[in-house]
Amino acid sequence: MTRPTTPTARICPNCDGFATAAITTGSRDRHGHLPTLTIDCRACNGQGTVPARRVPEGARA
Repeated sequence: MTRPTTPTARICPNCDGFATAAITTGSRDRHGHLPTLTIDCRACNGQGTVPARRVPEGARA
């Protein structure tokens, strides 16, 4: 007899698992540094994974 398995998390399809990106502002500050912003993926909230979907029994996958 098989036991039901819990679906595991899958890689976010929007960011492909790269949940945080560093984006440069394009200008330099008075010290000559190039400021960057860290932006999280909105779909997975910076986690890189989304919950797996459970396919109802008898449905096409």
